[in-house]
Amino acid sequence: MTNQNVVVSDTKSGINMSITVAVSNSSIFATTAQKPPPAPGGGGGGGGYISISRKKILKDLDVNGGWIESMRASSPTHVKSLPSLSASDDHHQNSWMLHHPSALDMFDQIIEASKGKQIVMFLDYDGTLSPIVEDPDKAFMSEAMRKTVKKLASCFPTAIVSGRCRDKVYGFIRLAELYYAGSHGMDIKGPTKSSKFKKAVNQGLLFQPASEFLPMIDEVYQQLVEKMKSTPGAKVENNKFCISVHFRCVDEKQWNDLAQEVKSVVKEYPMLRLTQGRKVLEIRPTIKWDKGKALEFLLESLGYANCSDVFPIYIGDDRTDEDAFKVLRERNQGFGILVSKIPKDTHASYSLREPSEASYVLFTTFGAMETTIFIKKKTLQGLKLVESEGKNKEKKKKKEHPLKEMFCFKCGGEGKFSELLL
Repeated sequence: MTNQNVVVSDTKSGINMSITVAVSNSSIFATTAQKPPPAPGGGGGGGGYISISRKKILKDLDVNGGWIESMRASSPTHVKSLPSLSASDDHHQNSWMLHHPSALDMFDQIIEASKGKQIVMFLDYDGTLSPIVEDPDKAFMSEAMRKTVKKLASCFPTAIVSGRCRDKVYGFIRLAELYYAGSHGMDIKGPTKSSKFKKAVNQGLLFQPASEFLPMIDEVYQQLVEKMKSTPGAKVENNKFCISVHFRCVDEKQWNDLAQEVKSVVKEYPMLRLTQGRKVLEIRPTIKWDKGKALEFLLESLGYANCSDVFPIYIGDDRTDEDAFKVLRERNQGFGILVSKIPKDTHASYSLREPSEASYVLFTTFGAMETTIFIKKKTLQGLKLVESEGKNKEKKKKKEHPLKEMFCFKCGGEGKFSELLL
């Protein structure tokens, strides 16, 4: 059983979607995979992409139990229950780290690469700014992390890109100077507090490309709430433009039944698609929009769409963040940083193990910027001091009236200049 990134084509809508699933090595995946371009700085590419029909992949997932294997693979508790790493697993871990080194170890290189460029920060919320918790309504970020993000936003344009409802993630963070992209980028709003960044002219920005799906999303949400009542531990979350079915607290023996219940609802709505995150199944509109598109839209809104001197940094932990990582690779600008304790097929260039490491990277990033600003300020103050001292020396000299030279020239130097003024 292996993990594959699959581009699923919906023949009716003509829309491609990207999901990562665990599949058996069957003949349907014999197509040659296309590797993404290498990461800036030598990072390894993500997995291959295979184009097959939507009906075909869903059928094979049913036959091979792919959803269940994928659900297990995304489960942190399942990972913890695995036996100790074998020599081959240890080799795989080391090999993965060579291609996706720790951002902590590579921090100096990242800062060096960003010199002379405008850093723009993009941050996922769950698993990046806050730890993954059993109750999604209690995924609170620490006060220290909030202060770090606030200081970060004072140095760079900063956006939160989350699968959560925009209002809910704002309720967790409560910083008005940030950009917020909720529902996997389908609900974008600019900062309500004025920004000091010259190009950030869209503080009142509001963009919702999936507004027409709201009635359908609400309808499916109500159905799923009823369906999940028979599954202890399941939680259905309405994220406005998408729906999340959390199975973190569901007995693993019931995962198959839960997945079947969710799919039985979604199959009646061909304009919606089913994807998967960390212990969550998600229902989203089949529009060509994701976190990668949201990143591009925000860069354009900030005035950096075609700039060569912009340096986007995206930090995230989920499969849905891969779309943003991929965009950065294709643009050959900035870096993606994956937060994960285990090796994953990813387009990110660097890695971190947990939110506490992400906090350190963010703190160090704005710290490096503040140091640069401090040095520039002190240098400027020093130049002004030298200039001021020079002016003071000039003031100590006897002041001469600007007409004196003319008077002395015409009078042959005779007479007193003061008498002329009188």
